[in-house]
Amino acid sequence: MKLSKIRKKAATEFAAKMREALLELNFAHVDFNVDIRTNEENGDSTGMDKVVFMISMNPGEAPKPLDEIASGGELSRIMLGLKTVFAGKDGIHTFIFDEIDTGISGQTAWKVAEKLGRLSADHQVIAITHLPQIAAMADTHFRISKDSEGGRTFTHIEKLSGDESVEELGRLLGGASVTEATMTNAREMREMAAKTRKKNNGAGS
Repeated sequence: MKLSKIRKKAATEFAAKMREALLELNFAHVDFNVDIRTNEENGDSTGMDKVVFMISMNPGEAPKPLDEIASGGELSRIMLGLKTVFAGKDGIHTFIFDEIDTGISGQTAWKVAEKLGRLSADHQVIAITHLPQIAAMADTHFRISKDSEGGRTFTHIEKLSGDESVEELGRLLGGASVTEATMTNAREMREMAAKTRKKNNGAGS
């Protein structure tokens, strides 16, 4: 019973931090709560509490269980929010995000990139992405490519220099061909990301 009371108290603080994190990730109208249902008489090996994350992402809609309504892209951002809330408390120093960009683009992608940048101020962050907004935030870039030879497929990982990073961002931004306007956009995106990282590192120091 004591553990249940502690859990319910912690749930209120956790839900408030999650709402704040999700707002920063471009969930404009989000409500996040933790529903804890206690059965003092019929507790089993998992305890007497049943914990469910409840969320609403649209005005006027009552919160519903997270696993029932969140899409793939929404789950990616919610997981990022969860990771940032627990950062520094779970003893994990490296975070790996595989396609955190699922189902997002534009301003939302930049919000996610900014969140990753803040997380990287105190942690090592490895992100596999196809979005230039997220790739631009990295301190170091690696290009992953595949080719086939002799009936076998090989994966290659290549560390990119500064100029190569900009060229790769231009390729992600561009269409059939990479124009000078695209490259200018890529350089501006890198500069914006560098300013964000500098601000994050100053806040974390």
